Amino acid sequence: MKIIDLLEPNAVIPNMAATTKLAVLEELAAPLVPGPEGLDLDTVVEVLMERERLGSTGIGDHVAIPHGKLANLKGLRLSFGRSLQGVNFDSMDGKPSHLFFLLLAPVNSAGLHLKALAKISRMLMNAAFREKLMQAADKYEIYQLLKEQDEEM
Repeated sequence: MKIIDLLEPNAVIPNMAATTKLAVLEELAAPLVPGPEGLDLDTVVEVLMERERLGSTGIGDHVAIPHGKLANLKGLRLSFGRSLQGVNFDSMDGKPSHLFFLLLAPVNSAGLHLKALAKISRMLMNAAFREKLMQAADKYEIYQLLKEQDEEM
């Protein structure tokens, strides 16, 4: 599975304005709606918040991977955001999150959904790669870095 195949360049947000968990979810979901399925922003954010109530998707090392499943999706959808100031995302390590992947999946796609989450997690385990993402000049450089890292894995 190639993560870059799921990520459109216009779904990369290089300098997020969000300062709260809810605002992060709204900002990351915005480039994915309405999309070909006619997704509703409020519905998407509610699904993501329901998932967050089960436990934070802030995995530590300044990374969060919010995700949720929607009945009317036909395939996986992905966005990426970078918060230069960091956002309290209730991460396991207590540190603010700076790098965010938002993954939306169809309800019946457990295998693909889990493969995508695992691949994103593996990509972001590399501290040097995370630092490159933080230093990237713009969304095009971020997209290129993600593409290169994806191809190496």
